[in-house]
Amino acid sequence: MVTISVIKADVGGYPGHHSVHPDLIKAADQVLRGAKENGLLTDFRILACGDDLQLLMTHWKGCDNSEVHGMAWEAFLRATDAAKNLKLYGAGQDLLSDTFSGNIRGMGPGIAEMDIEERPSEPIVVFMADKTESGAWNFPLYKMFADPFNTPGLVIAPGVHMGFEFEVYDLFEKKKVVFKTPEDSYDLLALIGASERYVVKRIRTKDSKKVAAVTSTESLHLIAGKYVGKDDPVAIVRSQHEFPALGEVLEPFSFPFLVKGWMRGSHHGPFMPTSFEQAHPSRFDGPPRVIAAGFQMNNGYFVGPVDLFKDPSFDRARQKANEVADYMRRHGTFEPHRLGMSEMEYTTIPAVLDKLKDKFVPI
Repeated sequence: MVTISVIKADVGGYPGHHSVHPDLIKAADQVLRGAKENGLLTDFRILACGDDLQLLMTHWKGCDNSEVHGMAWEAFLRATDAAKNLKLYGAGQDLLSDTFSGNIRGMGPGIAEMDIEERPSEPIVVFMADKTESGAWNFPLYKMFADPFNTPGLVIAPGVHMGFEFEVYDLFEKKKVVFKTPEDSYDLLALIGASERYVVKRIRTKDSKKVAAVTSTESLHLIAGKYVGKDDPVAIVRSQHEFPALGEVLEPFSFPFLVKGWMRGSHHGPFMPTSFEQAHPSRFDGPPRVIAAGFQMNNGYFVGPVDLFKDPSFDRARQKANEVADYMRRHGTFEPHRLGMSEMEYTTIPAVLDKLKDKFVPI
């Protein structure tokens, strides 16, 4: 089985939280190129979304392989050194440990991996986001794999008509639960609508248990115990035949739904689908961005990427996102633009409350 691994990290922004400097990409490229020459990797691509460095890799080592994870960690360390040399903002901010411990999970970088038996034709989409949390995938994944108004294949295509299994993580309690659609749809929605706590980790076909999609679920503030940046998650989605068609996979992003993140990770804002070259958030450090890289897999090699959101048919989604951004910004520091108090506990709000504690008096 071929393994597709997507591992990302923010190791330095240029300027501020805007972009990834080319020197960081060059530093990571040297490490991954060496790994390919040595036979550890079959293929790789390096992309960027906002200030996040994205490593897309294929190999035959399986998920959670320590060699592959260690190599990715080394790539991020090299990129961090380049960021420090350039005095970039937040150099190494997603690397929450000084040493690699055999698995990159829980160390800061986001990771999505899947082991697959390649089909005769294997189209995949890698979604990459900036300025938002891991729960941002809940809405579009439900639309892709459980909503017949988005995915008519659920009604008319025999390959997907039986529905799917959703594996959902409880990030607070560190537990997971599996729902089947359509029969468990209401229970599923009851949880994943609370996207800070419950996130879709994996989707499989109900009958053959083939993996259909996988996401990164690393939550930086839960790992670090404080705000160190947004999760900026990634997702891998397979397409066609027993999975939703490519157009059904992309359709949820024609609506710029609200996600958490944006400025200082503390605001709701529209999720804007953009081309690769437009994935550089600047207005109020946003709005949150998502890009979609399309590939055909060929015996473990990437054929692509195709910049799927470059399509002008997403122009109206971008226009609507700007209109929503205008509306939300008019609220200033008031909710619902700013996140609720329960979600601000990793920002400066606790310090403000502590400073004011002696000024409160009984009513």
